[in-house]
Amino acid sequence: MSIIAWVILGLVAGFIGSKIVNKSGEGLLLDLVLGIVGAVVGGFIFNEFGAAGVTGLNIYSLIVAVVGAVVVLFIYHAIVGRRTI
Repeated sequence: MSIIAWVILGLVAGFIGSKIVNKSGEGLLLDLVLGIVGAVVGGFIFNEFGAAGVTGLNIYSLIVAVVGAVVVLFIYHAIVGRRTI
């Protein structure tokens, strides 16, 4: 998959994952980074269970990436937590 496809998939997956986890986005850059990391994590998780990981820019890969992004966001929020000013 090309870098542009990873960025697009990561941005969409990060945005959807942020909406699922905490109902508000983390910001464009953090959504993008967490989405790309989530795509990698989701691909690893799906491979461990015997399913295909991220296969390209398609709906299945988006689902894999969103699952990974949700996992990464849960871990991120557990480590960072809510910061109040």
